[in-house]
Amino acid sequence: MTSTKPAGSDSAPRPKRRTFSPEYKLRIVAEYDAAPKNEKGAILRRERLYHSHVKEWRAARDAGALEKLVDKRTSPARPKKSAADAENEKLRRQGLRHLGDIRPL
Repeated sequence: MTSTKPAGSDSAPRPKRRTFSPEYKLRIVAEYDAAPKNEKGAILRRERLYHSHVKEWRAARDAGALEKLVDKRTSPARPKKSAADAENEKLRRQGLRHLGDIRPL
């Protein structure tokens, strides 16, 4: 017999990528750095992290900017414009378009 499900469908939902707040990152880096050598692995297992997470977060912390700890892959590429700025931009483009429609006498 054949299955009633299409071949490409999967009933399991796609897992969501975890995101970490800058405060959490700083807390984990501080806890990891303060832990004795034989307890560092326990922190990583408890938090379900990799050593590469801590290395990246420490480098960002050492660079001196808390906002650099925000994951660039999930943060917006550019800040969202305010409603007034968006409206001004729209009106400016409309005005320029209408200027092209005006014919000299």
